[in-house]
Amino acid sequence: MDSVIVIRRAVLVLVVVTACAIVGSSEGKSILVGGSQGWRAGTNYTQWTMQNSPFHINDTLAWNAVFKYPAPNNTTAGQSVYEVTNMWSYTTCEFRGAKVLGNSHEGGGEGFKVKLNEWRPYYFASPENGASDCIAGLTKFIAIPTPYTSHHHTTATFNP
Repeated sequence: MDSVIVIRRAVLVLVVVTACAIVGSSEGKSILVGGSQGWRAGTNYTQWTMQNSPFHINDTLAWNAVFKYPAPNNTTAGQSVYEVTNMWSYTTCEFRGAKVLGNSHEGGGEGFKVKLNEWRPYYFASPENGASDCIAGLTKFIAIPTPYTSHHHTTATFNP
């Protein structure tokens, strides 16, 4: 009878330790979207996502200093970043109800950051040029952060 209690306690301790390891770190890594190239029209960010996954809860995506892109000028079109509401909107490039994360001027300088603080899909896309890049599968990606299972953190970059 005593051995059953010891085993049950050992199992309970193992479950608690495992749960703590999964929830683990509240820190996340900082990931520059698009690496040194930044967020730009006509780029396959699905490929970038595959090279830089997995994403974890509390990771921070940066446009520039995580999300970064040039301001519009005579040679470059303006870019923006939206978070669309669901897979249907992402697939069909429907931006009604989408949240503007960064307009065409917010990607310059230090850029802006988006913290992945929930375990859910985040759908990012750009509607520029009538959403033609988005419809072609470019200038958009999905990030689905998961809990960390270790305390190893790195910074990922994209090198096309």
